[in-house]
Amino acid sequence: MSDEDANADPDELPGALQEDDPDWQLAPDTEEEFVADAETREFLRAVAEDVRGDSGESNQLSAILYRVSDLYDPDEDTSPEEIYLNVRRIMQIKERGGLKRE
Repeated sequence: MSDEDANADPDELPGALQEDDPDWQLAPDTEEEFVADAETREFLRAVAEDVRGDSGESNQLSAILYRVSDLYDPDEDTSPEEIYLNVRRIMQIKERGGLKRE
């Protein structure tokens, strides 16, 4: 572990995860528009309900599926990039053991 890592604030996100410097290298690069599709949206939301369970992992997967279904909802304003970055941030926070506030 480097001196910089040892002195880092454990509640501060790594540079690549900070809002002003997102990691776009792994984010989907698309200009594709998602056409409102009630059938696809409802299918994804039904699957999300089916996988929701007692475990944190099943609840996370359910939330991700529901968020992806928003791409097909004309009332929602989101993109694959936004979903990717949101899910990636959630996974990073979970990996760190959650948000630690003092």
